[in-house]
Amino acid sequence: MSATIIDKPISRFPTPALASLPADIRARIETVQEKSGFVPNVFLALAGRPEEFRAFFAYHDALMNKEGGLSKAEREMIVVVTSAANQCQYCVIAHGAILRIRAKNPLIADQIATNYRKADLTRRERVMLDFAMKVALAAHSIDDADYAHLREHGFSDDESWDIAAIAAFFGMSNRLANAFNFRPNDEFYQLGRG
Repeated sequence: MSATIIDKPISRFPTPALASLPADIRARIETVQEKSGFVPNVFLALAGRPEEFRAFFAYHDALMNKEGGLSKAEREMIVVVTSAANQCQYCVIAHGAILRIRAKNPLIADQIATNYRKADLTRRERVMLDFAMKVALAAHSIDDADYAHLREHGFSDDESWDIAAIAAFFGMSNRLANAFNFRPNDEFYQLGRG
């Protein structure tokens, strides 16, 4: 009998038991579980390396939970578009769900992941995603004109930094998720669609 989807591992590497984790990591995972109703697989997949877990989520939180500047939905748009470019199933599915919730739009994540240039976006959002894609795919070619273009569309220097940092951070995250074969939780697929 073949394995069902439920039987598939969440990572190429073994994941630790929640009870075996350091208290701070266990508390973080339990808080996420209480809020969302499940534990996103990325938490368990990274938990086996506590120092890396802490560093990863500290930078993630600094970028994604920051007050002011880019909206939380705009930040998630950047994650989805760059993750799609990097063919990261985990991040497209997981952050697509978060984007649908934050944007209050059940269509936007699928549109952006498939082809953001044809998605229902504002001009400002398209400029933001163009820059994020350049960071993801051709960062070596970014110059002053790119930042001037962002300023022309109302982005501050701080917001421009955030666009680049989010795209770059998720480039790394996408590569880890792909290399380690992180499997998206089934719960993500339906979030924000109804």
